Amino acid sequence: MTCPLCSRSGENLLWEDAHCRVIRVDDADHPGFCRVIWHAHVAEMTDLTAAQRAHLLQVVFATEAALRALMQPLKINLASFGNMVPHLHWHVIPRFADDRHFPQPVWGTPQRDGRRHEPPDDEVLAARIADMMMA
Repeated sequence: MTCPLCSRSGENLLWEDAHCRVIRVDDADHPGFCRVIWHAHVAEMTDLTAAQRAHLLQVVFATEAALRALMQPLKINLASFGNMVPHLHWHVIPRFADDRHFPQPVWGTPQRDGRRHEPPDDEVLAARIADMMMA
């Protein structure tokens, strides 16, 4: 079975280094949705060394900070499941009180039609993530 996160096919890459990358997920209901993906095919955080775990979380937090600064969401949801794709990755999802699923999880039952929030420009978001990684 081919891992879709190993193949990198069709990704909208925002930022990457030797260990992981940040992509923007095309989700009309949840603009700004990003995924932080560890390059090596491992399933769990404990498959990484302590230093690797710290680095991955630094990237997750930099992505969160960039989205907060650019979108001013009510909340950011962070999730790492891997049930469907057992390749270590984190979802970083801006949430708004008027989004389609709020206050339910983005994978839950829709609560309303939802208001469309504009995602940040990819280049602006990529630059902000890079800036946050330098901070």
